[in-house]
Amino acid sequence: MGVRIIIAASLRTFTNRTPEVEVQADTVSAALSALTDEYPEAARGLFDENGDLRGFVSIYVNDRDIRTLKGLGTKLSDGDEIYLLPAIAGGACESVISTERMKEVKIEDKEIRRYNNHLQLKEISIKGQKRIMAGRVLIAGIGALGGVVAERLAAAGVGTIGLADDREVLLDGLQVQTIHSSRDIDRPRAASARDRLKKLNPNVTTVTYQDKLSADNIEEIIEDYDIVVDATDSFVTRYLISDACALHNKPDVFGAMYQFEGFVTVLCTGDAPCYRCLYPSPPPAGIVPSCAASGVMNALPGIIGSLMEAEVLKLLTGSGEPLVGKAIRLDSWNLQYRMIHTASDPGCAVCGSAPSIRTVQDIDYEDFCGLREDPDEEPIEGIEAEELARRIMSEEKITIIDVREPHERAIRRFPGTLAIPIGQLARRQKELDPEVDTIFVCKEGKRSILAIRTLREAGYTGPMYNLKGGLENAAQIIFPHEGAWL
Repeated sequence: MGVRIIIAASLRTFTNRTPEVEVQADTVSAALSALTDEYPEAARGLFDENGDLRGFVSIYVNDRDIRTLKGLGTKLSDGDEIYLLPAIAGGACESVISTERMKEVKIEDKEIRRYNNHLQLKEISIKGQKRIMAGRVLIAGIGALGGVVAERLAAAGVGTIGLADDREVLLDGLQVQTIHSSRDIDRPRAASARDRLKKLNPNVTTVTYQDKLSADNIEEIIEDYDIVVDATDSFVTRYLISDACALHNKPDVFGAMYQFEGFVTVLCTGDAPCYRCLYPSPPPAGIVPSCAASGVMNALPGIIGSLMEAEVLKLLTGSGEPLVGKAIRLDSWNLQYRMIHTASDPGCAVCGSAPSIRTVQDIDYEDFCGLREDPDEEPIEGIEAEELARRIMSEEKITIIDVREPHERAIRRFPGTLAIPIGQLARRQKELDPEVDTIFVCKEGKRSILAIRTLREAGYTGPMYNLKGGLENAAQIIFPHEGAWL
C-alpha cells in the first residue's frame, strides 16, 4: 500500500508540479529519501547545504508535527500520510475582553437592529456582541486577506480597527483586493480601507498606520490592541509581528495564501506556538514566491479571510473552539481540507523555556530573513531593462534564462529565451556557454537572484546578470509593443 507524501503547492516547483507521491518507507527520513530519489531537485527545497531539514519546512504525519513525535525517525505504517508544509505561509478560551470593559458598552436601538443576527445566536448574544463592540483589533496588511478581515470585522461591529499598511493601491491587485476600488489606485491602502469601513459601519473607529512596521514602532502600535491579525506577505513582517505578540502576550491570528491554498491558525496565546515554533527559520530569499509572483485565485481571500475573522470573533467573545494548537490548511481547487495540530517548541528563542530574545530590538529581521547582503558574498550584478533591450536590438550574443513558471510565461511571452526552472539549473548548467553573458529574468527580480546563487553553488563560473526589478518592472521597455520586435 505504501505511504502517501502530499506536497504543498509552493514546493511543487521542485517536483515537476506533482502534488503527491506514493513511496515505500518505514520512517519519515526514508520517505524523503525516496522522494528525492525520484525528484532530485526536491532535496534543495527540503534540505540545506549541511543536509539538515530547512527550518521553514514543517512535516506532519497524519496531522501530527513530527517534532512532537520522533522527528525524521518517526515510524510509518502502510496508509500513513506525510504532509510537507512550508511557510507561505484547540480548545475553548476565555475572552480577551474583560467583563468590566464589556459592561461599559451600551447597545442602542439602531445597533440592536444592525447586529440582530449575532444577538439571536446563543453563543454570542448580548454579552458576546458587547465584547465584540469593546474589541480593539489591529490588522497588518490591507491587501487581499487583510481587506476581507477588515470589512467583515467592521460589519460585525468591532469597536476599534487599526489598519497598518505602507503600500499603495495598484491596478493589478484589485482582482483580489476587493476592499479597494479603481478610484483608489495610487492611494495609500490604509487610507482607502479606512474610507471603505466608514461607509460600511460609521460606528466603528478606524486608526491608520502608514509607516512600515518595524522593530522601532511595532511594540508601541500593538500596545493598545487586544488582537493582532497578520495578513502580510513578508517573512520579515511575520516574524516581527509574532515575536512582538509573543513578548507582549497578544493573540496573533495568522493567515497565508498561495495560488489555491490557504493556511489559518492562532499564535502566541494559551498553548499556541509562535511563528518561530512552526518555522524556526525563514526560506532562503526567493525560494518561496509571493502571491504577487505566483498568483492567487480570486475566491481564496474571501474564504481564508472569513476563517481569520471567525477566529477573531471567537477570541473576542470567548466562545467556540479557536485554532489554538491547531491549524487549517485548505486546497480550494481540489476541495481538500486538513486540520493539523501545532505545538510550542520548548527551545524556542522567543516563547520557549529559556528564551534568548526578550525584545524585538534584539533581532535584525532583514538579516534573519536573508535580505541583507553578506559583505563576504560575491555580489550579484544587475542589468537595467534599457541595457538589455539595447543588447537584444543590437543582436549581441547573450543567453537569456527565464526562470518563471510555465503559466507565467504564457501570460507574457519572451521569445528567444531558454526556460529553465530554478530546481533544474544545477543539472542543466551544461546548456549554458560560460564564454557568453547569461541574463536571468523572472517576474519581480527575486527568483533570478536565487537562480544565480544556485548556479554559483553548483560551480558555474560564467558571467551572470540579474534583470533588475524583473519583467514586472521592465515590461514597458522590453515589451513596448507586446514583444512584436522580439
